[in-house]
Amino acid sequence: MTYLLVSAVAVLALVAVVSAAALARRSSRRADRRVSELVEVLNSRIDQLARELAGARAQAEEELRRTRTLSELGGTIDLDEVLSRVLEAAGQATRADGALVWIPNPSGPPLVATLGLTQDEAERQAIAGPPNGRRARAIGMTYRYGADELAQNGDLIRCGLAVPMGERDDDEGFLAVFSRSEQEFGDEIVDELEQLVQRAAPAIENAQRFREARQLADLDALTGLHNRRYFHETLAREVARAHRYNRSLALVVFDLDDFKAINDRIGHLAGDGVLADAAARVRDVVRSADIACRVGGDEFAVILPESALADADQLYRRIQESVSSQPIGAAGRLLFSAGVAELKPDDDAVSFFQRADEALYRAKESGKGQIVAPAG
Repeated sequence: MTYLLVSAVAVLALVAVVSAAALARRSSRRADRRVSELVEVLNSRIDQLARELAGARAQAEEELRRTRTLSELGGTIDLDEVLSRVLEAAGQATRADGALVWIPNPSGPPLVATLGLTQDEAERQAIAGPPNGRRARAIGMTYRYGADELAQNGDLIRCGLAVPMGERDDDEGFLAVFSRSEQEFGDEIVDELEQLVQRAAPAIENAQRFREARQLADLDALTGLHNRRYFHETLAREVARAHRYNRSLALVVFDLDDFKAINDRIGHLAGDGVLADAAARVRDVVRSADIACRVGGDEFAVILPESALADADQLYRRIQESVSSQPIGAAGRLLFSAGVAELKPDDDAVSFFQRADEALYRAKESGKGQIVAPAG
């Protein structure tokens, strides 16, 4: 850019000299024509320099934006935020219609994050390296459709480009971009994605480790359910969300009947095994959207977003069936008593929990193995 500025100044100085010469030789028509031609050439050159300067400025601003984006990747340890920034940076750098991060998880489903793609489109993307097992620098994908398919849906993904996230093999994941038009992802785009991956991979790894550590801190060591602190934090958040968006919310609070007597009979160590087994049966029947927690001792709770009393009642009956269907070790067949509540407009997290907890105590007083809802 410095060279362009010096060139522009030199051209302007030359224009001044030529203009002075033109005034001194005004009497010569031939000189006038020559000066006019030279001035026209110089004006054209100045316009060209101005365009080059504008282009250089735009390029510098783009480089600054890219540098800022890359530096921001490590500015947070929240995994969702890191992934969101990576996807946005990939879309901006390549002008693609969609982006995807896919990272395998040996102990569960892969980590998948998308931008500009539907969940169905994201789940259907199958990216693999060369059949000979060698590591590819990038993987290009082209999708062809029949005429009928194109006529019904002209917004289909036409092509994609994936760059491995790891330095050793493709099993470490991919960053991919997709286009709904027939465009070519050339070497410049590969370079852009590789630079992004170099910054993104460590940021994602750090955020994953933080999330795993946080999840361990949120779990009850004995039962594997969420712990008491997580329960109250999540309940407060779900209550606020339900009020804000006028959504329904239900809560089930339950505990094992006569658990103190069981502990006295088989011992506390065996009693811990009973709690762990009962919690495993609870996990088997709750929905993926439900939040199951150990509130303390033998008391449990499940938060049911987007649910009413009828949903909570059905869940309790599934839990009761799961726990009582087969004996649990030396404790034999067990029953749960439960209290349920549905969020009211004037509830906060404390009053909501208290109403369900009070209903649980009434269930105990009514003969146990029962479910009770708050009065009124």
